[in-house]
Amino acid sequence: MSLKKVLIIITALILTVAATFAVYCYKQFSIPVSVCQDYRIYIRPGDTQQSIIAGIKESDPDAKTKALRLLLNHRNYSNNIHSGCYTVKSGATPKQVADMLSGGAQTPVRLTINSTRTVGQMIRNISSQVMIDSVTIANRLTDAHLLDSLGYTEATIFCMIIPNTYEVYWNLSADALIKRLVKERDRFWNESRRSKAASLGLTEQEVMTLASIIEEETAKSDELPIVAGLYMNRLKRNMLLQADPTVIFALGGERPKRVLKEHLEVNSPYNTYKNAGLPPAPIRFVNTRSIDAVLNYTRHNYLYMCAKEDFSGYHNFATTLSQHNANARRYQRALGSLGN
Repeated sequence: MSLKKVLIIITALILTVAATFAVYCYKQFSIPVSVCQDYRIYIRPGDTQQSIIAGIKESDPDAKTKALRLLLNHRNYSNNIHSGCYTVKSGATPKQVADMLSGGAQTPVRLTINSTRTVGQMIRNISSQVMIDSVTIANRLTDAHLLDSLGYTEATIFCMIIPNTYEVYWNLSADALIKRLVKERDRFWNESRRSKAASLGLTEQEVMTLASIIEEETAKSDELPIVAGLYMNRLKRNMLLQADPTVIFALGGERPKRVLKEHLEVNSPYNTYKNAGLPPAPIRFVNTRSIDAVLNYTRHNYLYMCAKEDFSGYHNFATTLSQHNANARRYQRALGSLGN
């Protein structure tokens, strides 16, 4: 066999091997990493390429990660890992997933901030949804210097956060979180709401303080404007608010099942049985519906309220003390029939 033929055969073999390898690589790098439904992986500081791949396999045991490993190795991903929340989409190729991870293309998460009674509950609520730990959040929310720079105090911090659902990055910092919450609070208090508060003769803080009381008084959304109107009537007449929730707040610690006469003697600026007007600050974080209930309170002549005797959670309202006492007697009889 001539040298020319040998070279032709060798060349053909090389081309065949190269083509076969090219086809193999094409198949490997075009096979989707995952074909199950979209899922999220959460990457924390300290995670490694190996632990991230393991997280993908944990979410989808059938995930094909060989080509992804090669791409991440080629990009030196181990030395350039970005924390955050990432979505591995069904059908995404190894290159698409590698681009996402190495480029830090995070998926925003929904941060749902609930109305809570205490700062501690608020901290736990937030930390359970983002990467920041509760200790870090607590340190910032109790930092007197930071609060002062934002125009708040330990008492008025209840005014700083508006419970709602926000879109954020899972790995945002504590300072970025607080900055965002203050921004959303300022956005909530738009010109329309500020104008309504001014027309009522109330500041934004006073509106939120009254909202915190009515939110404790009733769990029924349709009653909130009525209860708000009742307290507005008392304020206009310079009557003591005599709101049990403020006494409970003043007592601190464990909440009593019932407010007794002895509780009404607690010495606190929050005790509205002893102090006229609104307490100095809100007694909890409040829902937007409660704030708007104050701003759009129902006009009526009610001055008193008592839980309904059917235990529905609704209240009987009265314009006179005698009517209120009659409502209270019906409720007490209903309690007595239950052995209470």
